[in-house]
Amino acid sequence: MPSKRKIIPDNAPFSPQEAEWLDHFFTQMSHEQATWLNGFVSGFQALQLTGTSTRTPLSALDASKSQPNNRTSTQTAASFEKPKLTILYGSESGNAEGLAAEAKKLAGKRNLKPTLLDMADSHPSELARESNLLVYVSTWGEGDPPERATTFYQQLMADDAPKLDGLQFAVLGLGDTSYEQFCKMGKDFDRRLEDLGASRIHPRVDCDVDYEDTAASWTKAVLDAFEATAEPGPDAEVVFEVQEERATAATPASAVVYGKKNPFPSTLTDRVVLNGTGSTKETLHLELSLEGSGLTYEPGDALAVLPVNCDEVVTDIVRAANLSNEQTVTNKNGESVDLHTFIMTECDATVLSKVFLQKYHDLHPNEELARLLHPDNKSELQQFIWGREILDVLIDFPIPNLSAENLTGLLRRLPPRLYSIASSMKAVGDEVHLTVAAVRYYTHRRHRKGVCSTFLADRVDIGGELPVYVQPNKHFKLPSDGDTPIIMVGPGTGIAPFRAFLQERQAVEAKGRNWLFFGDQRFSYDFLYQLEWQDFHKDGILTRIDTAFSRDTPEKVYVQHRMLEQGRELYAWLQEGASFYVCGDASRMAHDVHQALKSVLMEQGSMSEDNADAYLESMKKEKRYQRDVY
Repeated sequence: MPSKRKIIPDNAPFSPQEAEWLDHFFTQMSHEQATWLNGFVSGFQALQLTGTSTRTPLSALDASKSQPNNRTSTQTAASFEKPKLTILYGSESGNAEGLAAEAKKLAGKRNLKPTLLDMADSHPSELARESNLLVYVSTWGEGDPPERATTFYQQLMADDAPKLDGLQFAVLGLGDTSYEQFCKMGKDFDRRLEDLGASRIHPRVDCDVDYEDTAASWTKAVLDAFEATAEPGPDAEVVFEVQEERATAATPASAVVYGKKNPFPSTLTDRVVLNGTGSTKETLHLELSLEGSGLTYEPGDALAVLPVNCDEVVTDIVRAANLSNEQTVTNKNGESVDLHTFIMTECDATVLSKVFLQKYHDLHPNEELARLLHPDNKSELQQFIWGREILDVLIDFPIPNLSAENLTGLLRRLPPRLYSIASSMKAVGDEVHLTVAAVRYYTHRRHRKGVCSTFLADRVDIGGELPVYVQPNKHFKLPSDGDTPIIMVGPGTGIAPFRAFLQERQAVEAKGRNWLFFGDQRFSYDFLYQLEWQDFHKDGILTRIDTAFSRDTPEKVYVQHRMLEQGRELYAWLQEGASFYVCGDASRMAHDVHQALKSVLMEQGSMSEDNADAYLESMKKEKRYQRDVY
């Protein structure tokens, strides 16, 4: 029996019953409990003195300390380890990474302790030590993992992947419904984590290019779920936030901030066709003003351009739907706008996808579309989609009495287009340069054209404005040491970032050697920026350049062939620590260049295939092998 020792003095401001209860409580209290309670009472007293409110979850407080005006101060007594939440991301263009970073910020304001983890810097074995996992992962191309997440993905899918019993998880996938394997990575991660024994705390969501609102709602719901199931240990404390409200002078209105949520209206100041007369290509050099925007960029970053659709295409779509341009619909702001303007500025009016066909069929069932959409006809469906656009479906499979709302409900939001920046701010100041190939072709009895490339080529006049923002790419950057040699492989418009690299290195007087591999169709017509490369070479900035013009020789020669021809020198540069960069076509070029690079290692370095793979993987980890492919 505990003693009846009296602790609360007679003059204490408690009733006899309260004093008796406190005596009983204190005589049984441990030293640890007493220490915690001391901090709690001090913090509670601070709140009483300031007369302010608190938020939950609560944490014990130290004695109140004076703080500067208009600041929120949080005082804590005993330390407490909040439940950990690992936020893992695999990102290609930066969207998944941005969502993961925002989730970390939001989780940090809750009763959670978030850690941000890039798949490129992780191994699945690390997940076995975690209890809460939030995954943001994008799908690249036709169902592939992001470039930097490839190794992690392969390890997670391997037979020897670790068991993840006891892990709670949720997955958000980012993708593009214009591809058949929409959000495949999100689906793969979600299924594999469950297969390895982890338990799903919230259903997966798959996001299209207009992902922002869906992702924000999902993230909030998932953090609610993690917070609700988190059970802090016995030392968990209540957190008080003391908001000190004191009068201060009025602060001036902040300047306009331009970015993804508020694109800058940039002025097009110059446009030059880089190909010579007689070329089958139309490659544009574009210069845009960023004056007054506050936007900055680094070599390797991309510029996002928000285009509008071609007027003729939209008119044809409205006509094919048996509607009129003047009919009105409601935009996302609740405003009434005419149908033509809404589709022109808000909707993806060209890209045909399985998702669109399914929605179209659901709206008005069609026997032929039902057959194409059957799981057994995937190959035929892809053949049907290739080279066709939304207009073709409206013409070939008309829907009687289609309303304007039905039509706009079928269309997804018009996504921005990302272009590798072809300039250095140190060289061009408040400008940004792009290298863009205008896309024009003929299929299925109709002339087609790329939405954004022909917007830049035809529909924006010199002096006209277009909305833009900078998309940083921290995974495609020059070495921090200017003495490091670099090797750049950029056929076609893949040359863009390397123009920026050389401008930057010249501006900062970097001493490292620079080697460029460039390829296109014909020397006479398609040697993009030829005079600039000659000037860079004359000035000692461009150490060497190797070119491949595929249509100038009986047998087609590409950049990977030049790499193999220069294998000994290429290997020597790598042994000296050179960084290797690739930019351009992902469907074939990037793969062929990778295989050529591996062949150089095997032949010149006498490596086995496994050792060459390991060498390249090590280069990636050291950020000496970087790719920006599309």
